Amino acid sequence: MGVRQLERDRWEEYFDRVSRLLRGMRAEVEVQGLDLGDQVEAEWLPLHGLVYDPRDDRIEVAMENVDHLIPHPEAVYVDEHGAELHSLEIVDREGHRQIVRLRAPLALPEKA
Repeated sequence: MGVRQLERDRWEEYFDRVSRLLRGMRAEVEVQGLDLGDQVEAEWLPLHGLVYDPRDDRIEVAMENVDHLIPHPEAVYVDEHGAELHSLEIVDREGHRQIVRLRAPLALPEKA
C-alpha cells in the first residue's frame, strides 16, 4: 500500500486499533525541523501504545520510560505494506516532523 495520509476524523479509531496490535514492538522517535535539525528522542524502546486525544488535540507515543507528546498535530502519514505498519510521520503545527519507526523485538535463539 505504501505511504498514505490519514484523515483527522479517523485518527482516534486508527490509533486505538493499531495500539493493540503493536504492543511488544519497538519504536524509535526522530524529530525533524528547520529550527531543530534532526534529533532522536527515543531509540528502539518497547512500545506501549499510540493515542490521539481530540479533546487536548495531541498524539501520545507511549514507550517504556518515555511518553513522547505531539501537541496540535496537523497531519498523520502511515507507511503500510500489506497488514504491516512500518512507520508513522506526524507533522505538528510548527511544521516539525515526528517520525516513529517500528520493528519487532529481536528474537534470541533458544539456549542449547
